[in-house]
Amino acid sequence: MSHASVQTPDWLRPMVGILEALNEGVVIVDDQVRVIFANEALIRLAGYERGQLQGRTPDSLFPPEDLPYVMAQHETGQRYGRHRHEFYLPRKDGEKVPAIFSGRIIQGPDGRDYVLLILTDISAQKRVEQQLRESNARLEQYQKEIEVELSLASRVQQSLAPRSLVWNDIAVEAYYSPARTIGGDFGLVLPRGEELLSLLMCDVSGHGIGSALVANRLYSETLHELERDTAPGRLLRQLHEFVHDRIGLEGFYFTMAAGRFVQRGRRMTFAAAGHPPAMLVSNGGLRLLDSQAGILGCLADTAPSGTADEIDLTFGDRLVLYTDGLIEVFNKSEDMLGIEGLGELVRQSAKRALPEMRQAILDGVAAWRDGPLADDVSLVIVELR
Repeated sequence: MSHASVQTPDWLRPMVGILEALNEGVVIVDDQVRVIFANEALIRLAGYERGQLQGRTPDSLFPPEDLPYVMAQHETGQRYGRHRHEFYLPRKDGEKVPAIFSGRIIQGPDGRDYVLLILTDISAQKRVEQQLRESNARLEQYQKEIEVELSLASRVQQSLAPRSLVWNDIAVEAYYSPARTIGGDFGLVLPRGEELLSLLMCDVSGHGIGSALVANRLYSETLHELERDTAPGRLLRQLHEFVHDRIGLEGFYFTMAAGRFVQRGRRMTFAAAGHPPAMLVSNGGLRLLDSQAGILGCLADTAPSGTADEIDLTFGDRLVLYTDGLIEVFNKSEDMLGIEGLGELVRQSAKRALPEMRQAILDGVAAWRDGPLADDVSLVIVELR
């Protein structure tokens, strides 16, 4: 209820026209914290009729639980001559309008102190902030779901990594590390009884979820072809046609190296397409086994011929397969390790036990590399014993 005895001072009347023209709410209170003036913008914001705010004090506008805070802000203004804070303006209908209160002490011609309060409605800002909080909450939930899915995907991806094993006179040592949580490399070390051992390494272009999904699909198709006893050269051609015809992503490609060991490992059929050359250490020398074709899956005219190399192996020979994550690494001078650098690491460690050789190669690459891994890394070492 307004107090009719509280009037707008005469000295304020010449300024009323200016104050009424402002878009922001303006209220002036006297030294007894009574409203002596409220402009039209403030009256509309508070939902009152003109004159209904005249003479009101905070205890007739704010609920009891909020009065201590309101009066504390008033006392701050009295002490420092000004104050600014964020609170709310109580409407007549009970709604709370979020607002910035900017107060300043002014002295009237009568010698009394008054407080000029400017109220800025920040309802729109608060709605945006609430929308942002809700959006952030949803994003955090999505992030948690993605992290759970990535964790599962990582476990699945790890299952596609080549495995160390011993088969007849062949020992295999394998390593895999994705540049991200999941990657596009996969490998197979797949024995079929005592008859043959299939060894395969694939590098799918790109990183992350998309590459991992394609790698997973290629892995399944590879298993299907190996179950049909598809030879390495023919295997590469079949997988190329499958990706080109069934997946057909523009700019997508993959590289692959495949070997088949028979006669207890003494004979190997080898085929590769677009893949870094395999390294065969034999009698102290190092031989590079180059790809017979270009990258797979991208262009129809890059289809491999289906041919393969037949290689006889002897006791102590070691075959090293890897993806380009091991050679496309740079030092502080921006020099790439390359095939030659990796070959030197292979030569230097070739007489060590397989696990030690694997670690020596990885340590050598890490010592050369400046910064974190930029690509997935796969490494398989095969020894005829």
